[in-house]
Amino acid sequence: MRIMMNVLGFVVSVPLLSSQGVAGSEVPTSRSIAAPLGFSSACARYDWLCHGRRSGKLDDGQALRVLQQVNRYVNASVTPAEEPGKSFYWSAGNIGDCKNYALLKMRTLIGMGFPSNKLALSVVLDRSGSNHMVLLARLNSGDYVLDNLSGGVKPWHRTGYTFLVSQNFKRKGSWQVTLAGPRAGQFYED
Repeated sequence: MRIMMNVLGFVVSVPLLSSQGVAGSEVPTSRSIAAPLGFSSACARYDWLCHGRRSGKLDDGQALRVLQQVNRYVNASVTPAEEPGKSFYWSAGNIGDCKNYALLKMRTLIGMGFPSNKLALSVVLDRSGSNHMVLLARLNSGDYVLDNLSGGVKPWHRTGYTFLVSQNFKRKGSWQVTLAGPRAGQFYED
């Protein structure tokens, strides 16, 4: 899946961030960037995706249990499938690729009362260097990743992924450059 090829050209000239993140940290962000193709049309279909709503508060222990349950449930309920001709169509359906998993996890969590301003989509390079989408959940102890390639919810810095761009937690219709993780340095100009 090549979600970000249109965005990476803009990312190359971003100066090196002073912090690549540490345990318990949030994924670092720098500047705004255009959303990946397909995001705008998904926003038009799914009001919950781009309009942040605050709701109940959970402590980190409760939140992590809920995140683990939703991650496992959605991973088991979605049928993985490449969507020929639909690489830029984002759906929260039960059949599809990593975008479908991430969207369905977000919709499920928001439906359960998880604050939407604590959830954001993120495009990463997985361990093999392929583009991949995950869901980030921001807790008091840092950002955690819900991923269809993992049964467990992990802090972002323990995934082995390179984070490229992420949905803005506060302004849900906006995206930001993240550039953090093992391969982030290859996107910087020296």
